[in-house]
Amino acid sequence: MRGTSVAEELELPIGLKRARWKVKIQDKESREPPHVSILRGTDKWRINLRTREFMDRRPDPSEIPAELLDHVRDHWEWACEHWDAMYPDNPVVANEREE
Repeated sequence: MRGTSVAEELELPIGLKRARWKVKIQDKESREPPHVSILRGTDKWRINLRTREFMDRRPDPSEIPAELLDHVRDHWEWACEHWDAMYPDNPVVANEREE
């Protein structure tokens, strides 16, 4: 998995899958702050893995079901691990050993 550039998708409960929700660490985003993407159709919400805050005002984060947000929070470690594996030069926890 280390250094791969293929999107990683979090497994979701069947009800959320049927409603067309997806949660991914997407490829080709190495220059952006570490984040997890929540997708539905053409809408995309990004949550910063360092600050746990939404990175965009639109679409409105209130459109995301509470069940989905809880699922993402419950799998935060999954998101951080997959981000770090895909983007080892841009880890979630910045290297503090800069001497």
